[in-house]
Amino acid sequence: MSDEGAATTSAPPRVDPKLLEILVCPLTKGRLEYDVAAQELISRGAGLAYPIRDGIPIMLPDEARPLTD
Repeated sequence: MSDEGAATTSAPPRVDPKLLEILVCPLTKGRLEYDVAAQELISRGAGLAYPIRDGIPIMLPDEARPLTD
């Protein structure tokens, strides 16, 4: 019964750091920044934020949101 607390935690799933090291923006081939709070990978060069859903980066430009300053 001690597993109940683990199932109800609200912490977002973490992305594997090794995966983050090899992922690049599909448009610019540039480096990405990991925004843990927003669960997004940020491409400053493309001006896009790629969503992370259930711990999986969605690296499709059509699924990314434009960055606003």
